[in-house]
Amino acid sequence: MRLRLDVAYDGSDFHGWATQPDLRTVQGELEGALSRVLRLDAAPVTCAGRTDTGVHARGQVVHLDLEPTVLDAAAGRSTATPTEALCRRLNGVLPPDVRVRGVREVPPAFDARFSATWRRYAYRVADRPGALDPLTRSHVLAWPRQLDLEAMNAGAHGLVGEHDFAAFCKRREGATTIRRLTAFAWHRAEDGTAVAHVQADAFCHHMVRSLVGCLLAVGEGRRPADWPAQVLARRERDPAVTVVHAHGLTLEEVGYPPDDQLAAQAAAARRVRTLLESEGVL
Repeated sequence: MRLRLDVAYDGSDFHGWATQPDLRTVQGELEGALSRVLRLDAAPVTCAGRTDTGVHARGQVVHLDLEPTVLDAAAGRSTATPTEALCRRLNGVLPPDVRVRGVREVPPAFDARFSATWRRYAYRVADRPGALDPLTRSHVLAWPRQLDLEAMNAGAHGLVGEHDFAAFCKRREGATTIRRLTAFAWHRAEDGTAVAHVQADAFCHHMVRSLVGCLLAVGEGRRPADWPAQVLARRERDPAVTVVHAHGLTLEEVGYPPDDQLAAQAAAARRVRTLLESEGVL
């Protein structure tokens, strides 16, 4: 059977999502807890998107395959359903900075990574004294100057669509930087923080943090609203674009198609990856 786990974590003390030797990672903690609760030697999971060091998540999605008898045995004498019991037991052994918010069985065609049609991140900035809160300092960037969100939204509008985002990505040998950015907008939250919501089919390394850094320059008046589009058109890194700190970034949500479209979506995503690999792009 295949299970979907919805996971949240505070990334402050993690070296990113992916397992690394001798380093604390979210995947390492989660797989360790699964192995312990399910009494397995290994419990590998696949995630929707690997977050970098210091990045948080409210809506990370992973999938796990296991035999139904293993799940039933882990539930023991619990009166809850096996998936509910697994969720509770995992949260009982996981450290406080990782939580499993839900566990449910999904169709075999569900793939946390390849079935996803979009990912949405939020970046939070405290740019005025009333928004500065010591209790949120680990996931909100403190900014010394007030931002013009209207100008920032004008600059963000020119980046929406399918483009080569090489100017906003940390290049990886052979990796494509073409992405489809479906939403990029700023708003003022009730607590006074400036929040960017960025949604795309996928993101390349440092892309969101570079986009935010570019728009912060617009928001404080150092650059005009059309500057981000000019940077994008050059398709090369501009040293004037700051890659902002990771701690302001949170993976909020991952979108998936209806169950009857999961297989087609995953197959299409794999075909694209195979094509790029054959062309030497990946």
